[in-house]
Amino acid sequence: MREVFIYPGEDGFWVAECPSLPGCISQGETKEKAVVNIREAIDLYIEVLEEDGNPIPERG
Repeated sequence: MREVFIYPGEDGFWVAECPSLPGCISQGETKEKAVVNIREAIDLYIEVLEEDGNPIPERG
């Protein structure tokens, strides 16, 4: 699992960010939903890197 930061956003949603994958950010109405969403975002981020033949950043 990658390190993820979860914090309240300005719009009342929870923001989830994965610093080891630049630009991999998601959000959710609850902390739990933000976690579900960032897991999906991480999976898709890595999938695209693999499809494009790009290296996958080390876990931070």
